[in-house]
Amino acid sequence: MGKQWSNLWLRDVHEAPCGDGELSLSGFDAQNTIVKNATALLNGRISLEVLRDGQLPPEGFGIRLAEGSLCLAAADESGLLYGVFHILRQMAMQRPPEAWQTLQSPDIRNRILNHWDNMDGSIERGYAGRSFFFQDNDIILDERTLDYARLIASVGINGVVINNVNVKERASWLITPAYMEKLAQLVDIFAGYGIRLYLSLNYAASIDVGGLASADPLDTEVIAWWQAQMALIHEQLPGLGGFLVKADSEGRPGPFTYGRSQAQGANMLANAIAPYGGVIIWRCFVYNCMQDWRDEKTDRAKAAYDNFIHTDGEYLSNVILQIKNGPMDFQIREPVSPLFGAMKRTNQMLEVQIAQEYTGQQIDVCYLIPMFKAVLDFRTHCASENDSVFDIITGRTYPMRYSGICAVSNTGNDENWCGSDLAAANLYGFGRLAWSVSLSAEEIAEEWIRLSLSNDAAVVEAVQKILLSSRETYEKYTSPLGIGWMVTPHGHYGPAIDGYEYSPWGTYHRADHWGVGVDRGTAGTGYVKQYNEPLASMYDSMDTCPEELLLFFHHVPYTHVLKSGKTLIQHIYDTHCEGVREVEAMIEAWEGVAGKIPEKIYALVRGRLDAQLENAREWRDQVNTYFYRISGIESSAVSP
Repeated sequence: MGKQWSNLWLRDVHEAPCGDGELSLSGFDAQNTIVKNATALLNGRISLEVLRDGQLPPEGFGIRLAEGSLCLAAADESGLLYGVFHILRQMAMQRPPEAWQTLQSPDIRNRILNHWDNMDGSIERGYAGRSFFFQDNDIILDERTLDYARLIASVGINGVVINNVNVKERASWLITPAYMEKLAQLVDIFAGYGIRLYLSLNYAASIDVGGLASADPLDTEVIAWWQAQMALIHEQLPGLGGFLVKADSEGRPGPFTYGRSQAQGANMLANAIAPYGGVIIWRCFVYNCMQDWRDEKTDRAKAAYDNFIHTDGEYLSNVILQIKNGPMDFQIREPVSPLFGAMKRTNQMLEVQIAQEYTGQQIDVCYLIPMFKAVLDFRTHCASENDSVFDIITGRTYPMRYSGICAVSNTGNDENWCGSDLAAANLYGFGRLAWSVSLSAEEIAEEWIRLSLSNDAAVVEAVQKILLSSRETYEKYTSPLGIGWMVTPHGHYGPAIDGYEYSPWGTYHRADHWGVGVDRGTAGTGYVKQYNEPLASMYDSMDTCPEELLLFFHHVPYTHVLKSGKTLIQHIYDTHCEGVREVEAMIEAWEGVAGKIPEKIYALVRGRLDAQLENAREWRDQVNTYFYRISGIESSAVSP
């Protein structure tokens, strides 16, 4: 996004020298051409200054080169930190000092990572080793804690939830005195990198920790307990950002147990934390996991909207609704949640997932930044202008006291943080995109490759091609045209066409002898009615529905002819074969960079690609066999 700031800080450096401090270049590789040139040009030093005059937005910074001096000016200490990381990024990418000049501030105010780490050291949907926050029900504080803070600050993250949203009883103990000393240290470590600590909260902690008989948000005893508990917590953790809550979903306790609304549940906690400047982040992932999926009107996609739309405007100003990018659960393809653009009087935050739970589990390459950009750019048609998801979560559409974006993290204690080195592109990319939404997926990929692998042009070209094609490749050999879900129960990796957690009550894809897909139109589940016009009408018709979402919105005959001229069934057959061939092409491209990147990285990624190829072949064989058997139509038999 373009910045329209005052040029006050860009005054001549001789008239207003930057005097707060200096950054030395002496610690960098003296043989690097860029470092040598920068050292000679700048006498090895960069001047730093904090301008506390309101001329720069919070966390913003500017860099100017003039007469052999480089001045980094920032609005605050966090801005200085981000400015230094910008300089280091430019140096590592071997860009000359003239290219370092910039004027930046974050496009999104709150940029948060959600960790699903458990206190025993395991990680729910963790694909990069065990937790580096917890071990044996205790908090870990060591050198890796500092490394992690520096790692995520370098890409602009300013908030972290360290424990799983599916908090069990033991996780509730994080809010008890036994953990306050280490949490206080963690608050200080994070604060040194401009990061705020948040904790996931068990809604029923008044029972699990407090020994009460209830967690009813209108119960005066429960209210008093939470007020006292928040006072104790914030006496020890004055810098705590707040709490994340998952309630009333997948067996988690919540206000529905007591006949109360989501707003009543969230507000009780928000009122208790308000005196300390904290926030309650309330997830909108609320649905009945025991529904009878055989009922044609039953539709999990409708759940978040149905559970929250009537509470719009009822939340206190320090409550943020955390809304998943789609109405289901981080599938490779699904529409944008209709809650965006529908909730007009409530703080909102977008939730995405960089842990590849349904998208290859950091074995299969799946670069997700193009998906995130598409979500942020999506027009909700809730207003005549400034109606994109980005506009909504930045308060440009409707005034919001708090807003932001968060991602379920993909890190663990593996040496390379993300299991696969290529999976780190999603962690890096999320932070960079949250900082600057105008960056393209191509630009972010190139930055990551140059910083993580090599500045060699051949490496950049080959790996960028792998990353940028990877999401469509994964989609081709897994679930077609938005249908989703055809994964192994609980594990969520590999094909199980009819199987999911709730398969005894029917399948998600509703395939039969004549066609496949879910009718979510006005004559079906009615889900399309949750969208504003013209989206509702567009999705309601098979003729105007975007084909990449066709099976999400419609039950489509196998003989239906797509825009490509192929029938639906032929599309399924062909794309699953194409996906396998494209993974083979990825392997060939990766083989082409052998010897140009560190051998350890090359070997690990090559092993992952081999596993991905095996996975793609299994998906192809099972999916194509399944649809041949259920449809009775051979490949090419009815294709024009």
